[in-house]
Amino acid sequence: MRKLPLIALLMLFSIALFAQQQQARTRSQAPLPPPLPFREVSGIVKDATGQTVIGATITLTSKKDTLRTATNEDGIFVFKNVKMATFVITIKSIGYTTSVRRYLNNDAVKRIVLDPVVLKNETNMLKEVQINGTPTITYKTDTVEYRASDYKVRENSTVDELLKKMEGMEVGSDGTLTHQGQQVTKARLNGKDYAGGSVAQAIQTLPADIVDKIQIVDDYGDQAGRTGIKDGDPTKVLNITTRADRSVGDILRATASDGSDDRYDERLFVQRIDANEQIGIIGNARNTVNGVASTGLNSSAPGTSSTSGGSGGTTASGGPTFNYRDQWSKAIQVNASYRYSYNDVNSINNSVGQTFSSLGTTDFTKNSTGTNNTNTQTASFELEYTPDSSNFLRITPNFSYTGTNTTNNTQYNQTGLLNQFSNGITGSQSPATTYGYLVLYQYIFKKPRRNISLQVTATYGNQPQNTQQNTDIVYRDSLQNVLKDSLVHRTINRGNLTKNYRASLTYVEPLTKYSQLEFNEQMIYRGYNNDAFTSNIAPNGTATIIDSLSNNYRYSFTEGRFAANYRVNKTKYNLSLGVTAIPSHLEGANISKATSTDRNDFYLIPIFRFQYVWSRQERISINYSGSPTEPSFTQIQPIPDYSNPQNPVFGNPKLLPSFQHSINTIFNDYITNSKVNLSANVNTSFYEDQIVSNVVQVAQPGLKSYLPETFYVNMSGASSVTGNYNISKQSNDRDYNFALNGLVSYSHSLGMSNNLVNVVTGWHYNERFGPRIDPNDWLEVNPYVSYDVNKSTNTLPGSFNSNIKTTALSVDGRFFLLKKRTLTIGYSASKNYINGISSNITKNPLVINGYLEQEFFKRKNGILRISAFDILDQNNFINRVITQNSITDTKTNALSRYFLVSFVLNLQKWSGAPTRNGKQMRRRGDGSFIY
Repeated sequence: MRKLPLIALLMLFSIALFAQQQQARTRSQAPLPPPLPFREVSGIVKDATGQTVIGATITLTSKKDTLRTATNEDGIFVFKNVKMATFVITIKSIGYTTSVRRYLNNDAVKRIVLDPVVLKNETNMLKEVQINGTPTITYKTDTVEYRASDYKVRENSTVDELLKKMEGMEVGSDGTLTHQGQQVTKARLNGKDYAGGSVAQAIQTLPADIVDKIQIVDDYGDQAGRTGIKDGDPTKVLNITTRADRSVGDILRATASDGSDDRYDERLFVQRIDANEQIGIIGNARNTVNGVASTGLNSSAPGTSSTSGGSGGTTASGGPTFNYRDQWSKAIQVNASYRYSYNDVNSINNSVGQTFSSLGTTDFTKNSTGTNNTNTQTASFELEYTPDSSNFLRITPNFSYTGTNTTNNTQYNQTGLLNQFSNGITGSQSPATTYGYLVLYQYIFKKPRRNISLQVTATYGNQPQNTQQNTDIVYRDSLQNVLKDSLVHRTINRGNLTKNYRASLTYVEPLTKYSQLEFNEQMIYRGYNNDAFTSNIAPNGTATIIDSLSNNYRYSFTEGRFAANYRVNKTKYNLSLGVTAIPSHLEGANISKATSTDRNDFYLIPIFRFQYVWSRQERISINYSGSPTEPSFTQIQPIPDYSNPQNPVFGNPKLLPSFQHSINTIFNDYITNSKVNLSANVNTSFYEDQIVSNVVQVAQPGLKSYLPETFYVNMSGASSVTGNYNISKQSNDRDYNFALNGLVSYSHSLGMSNNLVNVVTGWHYNERFGPRIDPNDWLEVNPYVSYDVNKSTNTLPGSFNSNIKTTALSVDGRFFLLKKRTLTIGYSASKNYINGISSNITKNPLVINGYLEQEFFKRKNGILRISAFDILDQNNFINRVITQNSITDTKTNALSRYFLVSFVLNLQKWSGAPTRNGKQMRRRGDGSFIY
């Protein structure tokens, strides 16, 4: 009976529970709002201090979505048209730990605002953070931008190793850099010239792990950079932007090397970086062989058959470079550099060739030994003053000095139409001093985009030259019987003073949101004061001036450029249309002979620039430019130049300036998902009044020979077309990079022989395929093959047509051994097959280099290396030079087998991203920090 109350209580509780479940089921069966097909998701990203994070990569993924974006300048990100309310958000940013978060939201909400995401600072700053949210390569209006973090390089690598991994880049062992077939001429760090602008100094000394972005900029000059008004053809400039967490710190890199045959290679690099503040010293001293280490994609391989190959000979070079940059205040920024360098070259050259004319062909051989010692000093100082948002002033004084001493001992033998032999010594001293300044002022009006600017440049140069010639000339008949023995012993003292001035005024008047009128007026003056005094040296050493061979000539070239341009700049395209009027005035006077020349010319050329942008990864552009060029002193002087008695030169005071028309077309496309980069450019040039030489062979009856005399005339009709292309494909993990580069060029040039026109047609084909294979952490292989064809034909009767074919095979790579990959075995091998060059001057060399390297210390920043160059001792350098009336093949022998033992020490210390007033400093697009 006691159990009954308990049972009854349990029954009542069960009934109540059942009723609640029924009520809940009833409520759950009530109709819910239908899910939305799309929604908007937004949020904000901050760091531990509460500051917003700019440029963080945000990835949203779900079963139906894969979306990417980046935070804006306020740290906010927004996704539109999100298909699912349940998703995963991944946030990545350099210097912060990656954050991955899963969200479950109501799928009936139209706008979802996420809670603020706070990123933690990355504790291991040396660990690479992979970012995959934005494309690796971005094509902007005048800039190609590469994101450095997407390319794998080993610890303690320099920037040149990073560039070798990038699509369209070709890096030489001498520090030269080519981008998509065009030479890069200047280097900058965070938007300012670095180490005087030397590309080699920048890429061979700066460490790769400080780089955030690599930019290749089409630079039209300082004024164009400020105003956007472009004139002429741009130069290629490398700009290196540093990572935020590598923008405050100290770097030291020292290399000590000693080897056989007095070879050495000593280097020192010290750099302090603190945002816009930079101070550093770069020093080196080397005694090496020119070009011996050049194989594969790094540069033209030894044994090349073109003028771009190694120069041969041994070179002792070096010198210090000092660079300084600082933000003295919010309004004042300075950038300064000083460089001293020396370059001493010793070479032995053996040449064979032919000189042809309408009268016949002359075969020749030339053997020479020579030295060329050059020392150079350059200094520049740039001051920028920005007192407010409307005014900008830049002042840049500069100075350079180059002293060159050369000595050549030459034996020159000619047979055929000319039968002569000469043996002599020629020496020259050429100290050259140049100084000048640049002043740029810009005023920005309150109306958006309206601005006016004035740029003034002045350059003064003094380039005297003293030449001594002591040559014995033997004249022979066709049977090689001696007809005359002549001795030429003379000195020639030349003076060359130049004054160059340029003033450029620009004005921009906006018309609509997308269009504007641009006006540019330039006045350019180039003045020359040249003199040449020739003296005969008697056997007793007495010098006597020869008045008939001496000259004092002054001339100037004044050019005006008056341009009016209408420009439309929209999201998809940029178009400039206008016209430029170019009046020019050439005048000159011979002081010693009381003769003069005075000529006026006028050109009217169009302005046309067009760029169409499908996206930030795909663009095409077409640019036209035109410019006149005045004749040189040698070409315009009215007095014969007998400094080379075997080839007198007669100037023509009536020469017109030559004019070049150029059309440049560029196409770029980076297919992000496939990691394929396609690039091509075509440059076409036409010439009016081109200055060409007319070689007239004057009969010498007593010597049964001819004396070639050179004259100058104007001719129109020459043209050239050059096309470059690059196709690069990288695997998803970038372990494999396949690069195909090519060049096709055609030239139609003009010359004259004995008053007959000689048309020289040239074709050049070059194909280069160079995969870079890096499949794991212990192997790197870079095979390379190239095929080069150089053809030229002449219309002169009996002339020699050239057809050179070169196949270059090479491979370089590294093995990384031991558990921590601290032992490296490196190698490079190059084999060339050359057809079309005289068999007695080439031997198809096989060049093999190798090294063994051991890393030390916890950070692997101590390196001991043993290197061997040209192990088989087969290296040689072949150079073919083709002119309108001659072909010359030159081989330079060098003692190229040598060994080096090196020790490298790399030290770095970083203290995070730069801050001001407790906040992280913002940056401009070129990497400079906003003060």
